[in-house]
Amino acid sequence: MTTLTISQKGWVVIPAELRRKYQLTPGTEVQIVDYGGVLSIVRRFDDPIQAGAGLLNGPDSLTDAIIEEHRQKRQRDV
Repeated sequence: MTTLTISQKGWVVIPAELRRKYQLTPGTEVQIVDYGGVLSIVRRFDDPIQAGAGLLNGPDSLTDAIIEEHRQKRQRDV
């Protein structure tokens, strides 16, 4: 855990190793998000949908699971 100090102007310096790790270069826009008492620095994306594309990829398809669930429900209802 890294401890930061807030300046008189409200500034916080993000340590160099974290800036490198998260590719926070000068000019990168970030947002401060309040998660009910926990503040988080989150990179701002121009297109959050595109940035999240593929994020939930995995071996199981949610679409296939929904189709199968509907198929089973139809069979029970017959």
